[in-house]
Amino acid sequence: MLIQTFFTDPVLFLRIVLIVIVSVTLHELAHGWVAVSQGDDSPKRDGRLTLNPVVHMGWESIIFLCLAGIAWGKMPIEPWRFRHQKISRILVAVAGPLLNLVLGLLFLVLLKWNFNLSGTILSGKFLHLVAYINLALFLFNLLPIPPLDGFHICSELFPELKSLEGTPFGLFALAILFTTGFSSGLRMLVNGVICTFISSLQSCSSLF
Repeated sequence: MLIQTFFTDPVLFLRIVLIVIVSVTLHELAHGWVAVSQGDDSPKRDGRLTLNPVVHMGWESIIFLCLAGIAWGKMPIEPWRFRHQKISRILVAVAGPLLNLVLGLLFLVLLKWNFNLSGTILSGKFLHLVAYINLALFLFNLLPIPPLDGFHICSELFPELKSLEGTPFGLFALAILFTTGFSSGLRMLVNGVICTFISSLQSCSSLF
């Protein structure tokens, strides 16, 4: 439970909450921006192209984040307005995870370049945490499980999967994942990606 961190390390708690809120907000905004570019103006019409996290997450998600460390977001769209149905749906679905990937890699580069202003919010630990959370969001959201973005991508490629949407399958699958060590496996994978990426940057820098 994330709330326990508040009592043991309040600075870490606040950093995690801040990073997740901003990352989820930008993730949902990416969905909305691409949806508008594909012909659906409902995100703009409904006032969802905003940086207000309450619009994208709701108070329930923010409170649950502070208590349990789990959050979710939403970007209602009207896909029937898309100019290119299948391609547009895939582009909208992939936009959110790709935004998290870009943020993760950007902060890894900053970390590698020792963009470390000790004593400020831009410390090395903060940069690492931003990269870690965004890479974790990227990988997690690509899982082919409803209602995650990965499922929407896969269901466009394999239409027979659409029958699973709106069923308890997604929640059941996620419950199994989080009770069988999935979180630890994801943590190890993300840390491995971070170490590999930083090592590759070190190798590249030696070429110049």
